[in-house]
Amino acid sequence: MDIIDAAFVTSSVMESQCPKPDKAEYAFIGRSNVGKSSLINMLTGKKKLAKISGSPGKTITMNHFIINKEWYLVDLPGYGFAKRSKSERKKWRKMIRNYILTRSNLMSLFVLIDLRHEPQKNDLEFMEWLAMSQIPFVIVFTKADKLSKVNVGKNFTKYKKALSESWEELPPFIISSAQTALGRGKILDYIQETNKIFTC
Repeated sequence: MDIIDAAFVTSSVMESQCPKPDKAEYAFIGRSNVGKSSLINMLTGKKKLAKISGSPGKTITMNHFIINKEWYLVDLPGYGFAKRSKSERKKWRKMIRNYILTRSNLMSLFVLIDLRHEPQKNDLEFMEWLAMSQIPFVIVFTKADKLSKVNVGKNFTKYKKALSESWEELPPFIISSAQTALGRGKILDYIQETNKIFTC
């Protein structure tokens, strides 16, 4: 898939404020500071489409972008650590949960995981919740460029082992890097194929 056009549409704090669900939609989510904005910018070829911040928890709304005038990409707030109050984090969790469970045109979630770190409890629990809620998702391991090829393999094996403890069949996964564009083709190919099954 070639991305010809990518533009910001709107920011929302509840599902009812989102654009009309008449196009296929793909949402990106992950722990704070996982490299979500950088990955979105790499995918779209627009360096400043999603705002990048050095401080975790910067995204506090659901941000919709329209791609090629054909499908929506959604930047969701990160979960986990963020320099926000407990009440704000609770409000975000409710907003994200409602969006994921009720957004009728959501074709898939891309769950971003920093490959440099050990398997995290809240990542594993979030993915188990998605599975129980029957929400399609793909794991995207980020920041692979920060590791040697040997350590990419080692860390990925650790994640497979952690997932295998509660999963009979592992979710689909893609290893990526916003710096080198690793994984870009696989993510866009997945979206292109999934778009074919979307119906209004």
